[in-house]
Amino acid sequence: MAVEIRPTGKEVFFPAGELIVSKTDLKGRITYANSTFCHIAGYNEAELLGQPHSIIRHPDMPRAVFRLVWDTIAAGREIFGYVKNMARSGDHYWVFAHITPSFDEHGNIVAYHSNRRTPDPSVVANAIAPLYAEVLRVEQGHANGKQAVEAGLKALTDFVASKKVSYDELMFALQSAA
Repeated sequence: MAVEIRPTGKEVFFPAGELIVSKTDLKGRITYANSTFCHIAGYNEAELLGQPHSIIRHPDMPRAVFRLVWDTIAAGREIFGYVKNMARSGDHYWVFAHITPSFDEHGNIVAYHSNRRTPDPSVVANAIAPLYAEVLRVEQGHANGKQAVEAGLKALTDFVASKKVSYDELMFALQSAA
């Protein structure tokens, strides 16, 4: 029986010079987790392997962001973005993620790879957290899960379009400007 983890509201950090690295299969099950990932998430490698990457999903994260990520990487493209994750303790940590598909010799996607670094806290506080809170608010206005994700995705893509850049360009520009 799985134990429900509740957010503590406490933020934890990992050193700016370190990367969180993970790999998953096509269904998002973890096949590799580096020691930084294990340490910050509060799990050992054996506990993570085979688990869905959503094991660290924080309830403050809009599902629309993950929909955008999955649509992008399943189409064979990389994506950059900010993610609020939850450690086993219930503490949270923000990352700036670069997620890419891995291909075999025939060009078929066979896995996914993600490198995550420490984001600039001012970017998270002033741009990302308010944006995600609004998208989450839109999602929570719908009882139907599918409609919630669609409405959240529309809110997210409308915001990005208002900036006249792609999602990746906006996320990378925010991180680079910090």
